[in-house]
Order: sequence, then C-alpha cells, then structure tokens
Amino acid sequence: MITHSNLHYTIIKGIIDNGFAPGVEDLSKTLNAKKTEIVKGLYALQEYHGVVLHPNEPSVWVIHPFSLAPTNFYVESEKGEWWGNCAWCSLGIAALVKGEVKITTTLGAKTKQIEINIRNGEIQEKEYYIHFPIPMKNAWDNVMYTCSTMLVFENEAQIDEWTTRHHIPKGDIQPLEKMWNFSKKWYGNHLNPEWTKWTMDEAKQLFKEFGLQNNIWKLDDSNKRF
Repeated sequence: MITHSNLHYTIIKGIIDNGFAPGVEDLSKTLNAKKTEIVKGLYALQEYHGVVLHPNEPSVWVIHPFSLAPTNFYVESEKGEWWGNCAWCSLGIAALVKGEVKITTTLGAKTKQIEINIRNGEIQEKEYYIHFPIPMKNAWDNVMYTCSTMLVFENEAQIDEWTTRHHIPKGDIQPLEKMWNFSKKWYGNHLNPEWTKWTMDEAKQLFKEFGLQNNIWKLDDSNKRF
C-alpha cells in the first residue's frame, strides 16, 4: 500500500544515497506497487505539501529540504552532494546526513561566495544571518519563490540595501546558528519511515520553542498541515 510516509521515505533515502530522486519505475519496484499507484501517490503527496512535482509530469522537483534542480546552495559531505532549496533547507540537509558538512552559497544570491561548515554538530561560521521575507502562512502560495528568497547575509544593513534594491519586503532576520538548531528539530524526522508533515499547531509550537515570534512566523488556525 502506498502511503505518504513510505513514499516520502523512499524518495528521501534515494536522494541521500544516490544524489537524485528515484523515478516512477524505481519507486514501483522498491515499493512493489503498480506505476499507476505510484503516480497517484505522488500527486497525493504533492497535495499534502510533501513534495513538489514538475508541472507536466510526475517527477520530483523538490522534496524539502532537497532540490533536484540547481540552486544557490550546494551541500557536500562524505556521503554525497546535493542542492538545498534555501538557507533553511540546506541546514536541514546537514541535519539529515549528519557528520561534517560544507554548504557553499553566495550572499544575497549575488557574487560573494561563502562557505558554511558544520563540524561535530556545530556551525563554524556563526557571524551570518538568514533573511525570511515571506510570511510562513503564505509559504505554499508559491513555495519555489518562497525558498528562493531565504538567503544568507552578513548583517542587517546588507539586508536593508538588498530589499530596497530588489523591491522585496524586509522580513525576519535570524542568526545562522539559531536556525541550525531549529533545523535539526524541524527536519530531523524527514528520514523516518513513519514521517508525517507538521500540523499547524505543531509548527506553531516549534516556532515558539525556538523564539521565532516575528509576524513572519505567524500561522493561521487550520486543520491542514504546514
């Protein structure tokens, strides 16, 4: 039987092990299910906000925290190499693969390249910040855009200049180290065969636990999952 949990787990494990997502045929063999069941399951998982498929085919484009298309965040470890959708997702990949991890990105998606290294579970470069311009309650209105704007900066003045120049709202600013600790809990269950999406109430509690109190992090009351 195809479920959100076993389909999500199989895709995530395939990406970690191989660097790319299994296709419908591979999923069919691994899960011992008909291809039609896999396709139906993929679209259901997308509706559940567990995956983003290519617009014209049942092929994985994004399964947070991984992007299957090139991005501004390149994540490397002894286990492999991957693209993260954003700063937050890249930290999530590091939380999943564990061990020593290097994230290569550019400040504000511009020209200055930096490295973020994680060793012994600790961020080595603690001087950076992540900017979150899109309210979380609107994150899934266009999740690809939302992710593309979660970038790393050196300071608030740099963010002020960036938001003005590109006419993108200034949102919340969080220290990189704080978001690393948050990401370990937020994404830590993503390789669990019994994975489920956070409910809105669970997400609210996690935001509160890690002191994410800016209006950007406010969520509506809903029975849906984040």
